[in-house]
This record gives sequence, structure tokens and C-alpha cells, in this order.
Amino acid sequence: MGCLKLGIPKGSLQDSTIELFAKAGWRISVSSRSYYPGIDDPEIECMLVRAQEMARYVESGALDAGLTGKDWIVETGAGVEEVAELVYSKTSLGRVRWVLAVAEDSAAQSVRDLEGKVIATEVVRLTEKFLEKNGVKARVEFSWGATEVKVPQLADAIVEVTETGASLRANHLRVIETLLESAPWFIANRNALKDGWKREKIENIVLLLEGAIKAYNRVGLLLNVRREDLNNVLNALPALRNPTISQLSDPNWVAINTIVEEKIVRQLIPKLKAAKAEGIVEYPLNKVVY
Repeated sequence: MGCLKLGIPKGSLQDSTIELFAKAGWRISVSSRSYYPGIDDPEIECMLVRAQEMARYVESGALDAGLTGKDWIVETGAGVEEVAELVYSKTSLGRVRWVLAVAEDSAAQSVRDLEGKVIATEVVRLTEKFLEKNGVKARVEFSWGATEVKVPQLADAIVEVTETGASLRANHLRVIETLLESAPWFIANRNALKDGWKREKIENIVLLLEGAIKAYNRVGLLLNVRREDLNNVLNALPALRNPTISQLSDPNWVAINTIVEEKIVRQLIPKLKAAKAEGIVEYPLNKVVY
């Protein structure tokens, strides 16, 4: 039996990654004393690895595949195969941004105003490339953490990751540039992809992970309607794709099955009822695979 060595990101993405795998059909169990989580698939061996280091270990072959942010692929410059972008994060289904920020009362309005200044960041390589692209010379210092508090006493500006901007605002910082938008990627070792069994395993995992992401914030609706009222109901129904319409035992009635955004259901169900739909059932989704 083959075995795929899979890296699970340790840290801020850990819980949302494990939740995503659960939606996709894999149960991962993490022990506080081990970096080797259990998984209910004998063909996968998991290892917890910091997202910052994931690409390097996948490139070297220590791992066959893993999940990490686009930011860390760029920062490390690792030669890996970027198989699929999986847009999920610790709080939402959105991308994070690496931004250049200064104190609220700073005179700086763009990166060009930071000539000769000090910039603190965890992504030194990314920041240096951005400065070079804009023809700016500044000193970039590596930050081990708590980067937001370093302005203005320890640095003139910072490059920091943000999802909502709340932490930057709380520390009285103002964003002046965006360097990169980033989302998690499923990456693979290039030699691993040359192995037919590993390639198929990776493709199947990605297929189900993408299906789980498509199901986030969506629900299924099942309802019955008389044929004479079908057009009115269909006009009220915003479908992900054309809804499935099935004949019921009574030739005058049909059943409709469709997928919609969960946030619109509270407005949609009363409209469907007004259009004479009956037996309306809302049900949760784990995966949507086309």
C-alpha cells in the first residue's frame, strides 16, 4: 500500500485546515504532545509543520505535499508544484493581505516616502523585492513577532499580514501599500507528482477539498410545487446551476432540488412559499463537486 506524506500547517491555519478536511471526508486528530496527527486514511501520513517552512520541506521531498500560503511560497522561493488555490482562512473564505503600514500620524503616504527608513517584517525577502521594484532603499529588519508595536519607536514602518485590518487599527497604524494578496495553496513535490499513485491520491484530495470549500456558506433546498405554479417558483429561485426538477407520483406535482447561498435563505423561503411552493426543506452541505 502506498503512503502520501502530507504536511498540515501548524498555527493560525491549523484548526480551519482540519475543519476543511473533515468537511472533505477525512478526520484528523491532533495531540498536544505529537507533531504527527492521526488520520482515518491508512494511505496518508500527516505531519504538523509551520506554514513558513512547509514549502521548503515539500521541495526537499521530506513531504510529498502540504498546505501553505502563497506568501510563504514566494518568501522561501521554494521550487514546488502549486496544485490548487484553496481560498479559506482562520476567519473567512477570503484572502489575506501583506500590507505596508505606518503610524496614523506619519507623513508617509506611499512606499517612496520611506527612503532610508527602517521597516520591520517577518517577510524580509518579499519586502526587499517590493522596495527594489519601487526603487526605494530602506533597511529591512526581521521581526520575530508583535510587529505592530514596533512603530514608531523601533521602526518607521512595518510589513504585516492582515485579514480584517482590526489589529492594525487597534495599534494606530495606517496602511499605505499592499504588497501581496495570499490564500492557502495545496502544493506538491515535483518528483512525487511523477509517481502515478501519489499524483492520483493528490488529485483526489484536492477534488474533495475544493468541493468542501464550494459547499461553505451554501445549503440545499428541496421543495414541492404544482406544475401550474412551477414558473413562478423558478423565477423566485436563484440557483447555483439550473435546479433539478423531478416528477412526483402525482403527475400534477414536481420536486425541485437546488443549492443557494445560506445568507439569502431567510428572504428566499417566504418568497417560495408565496409562489405556492410546499414541503420546503433546507439541508446542510459538506461538498459540492461539479
